[in-house]
Amino acid sequence: MSSEPKTKPTGESVEAFLDAVEDPVRRADGYAAMKLLGEITGKPAEMWGPSIVGFDRYSYAGPKGKAVEWPMAAFSPRKAELVFYVSGGLKTRPDLLERLGKHRVGGGCLYIKRLSDIDPAVLRELAAWSYALMQERHPKV
Repeated sequence: MSSEPKTKPTGESVEAFLDAVEDPVRRADGYAAMKLLGEITGKPAEMWGPSIVGFDRYSYAGPKGKAVEWPMAAFSPRKAELVFYVSGGLKTRPDLLERLGKHRVGGGCLYIKRLSDIDPAVLRELAAWSYALMQERHPKV
């Protein structure tokens, strides 16, 4: 059994992935999330595995000390919800979560049914906070 991570950059087209999202609202939300995270990070979107759109990257010591890469900011337009992968502990920011709107949190992920359910300015603030925290924790050398 390989300890290679399954989720890594694929080189596939982010636009082709988003264009294939069946639900038109989820597709539009995916494009809006791509624009938002692109503006915050200043980095291009890239596919990580078959369903995660990531921006920028960092390395950490994975199993057996082997370096593993992961995006610093990412989202996925899943069938039921739009998922934002937010590092740094969402629960440490109740001030933002209380103002965000309809969402749920679980294990470093922020789940939103539709972007129209939340305050986009608060989402931008939360995403920018998470990205800044990731840059602080994983500085480029």
